[in-house]
Amino acid sequence: MSKIIELSGTKKGVISIMKMDKPYGEKSGSVASIGISLAGNADEPEWKVHIPMENLDEVIEALQALK
Repeated sequence: MSKIIELSGTKKGVISIMKMDKPYGEKSGSVASIGISLAGNADEPEWKVHIPMENLDEVIEALQALK
């Protein structure tokens, strides 16, 4: 699953969200990958973060609390 979201306040920027399996090799766990590209290139974001799937519920709760 992946999703591209327009980055508010920019002309071409995007937020890309995807699940990555084994991003660091055979023994690594799956992560949620969140990238930001001001240039609109979702495949090569300028910034990205990988959140282990085991932490995802708590991160979602924290983001919801910011709203």
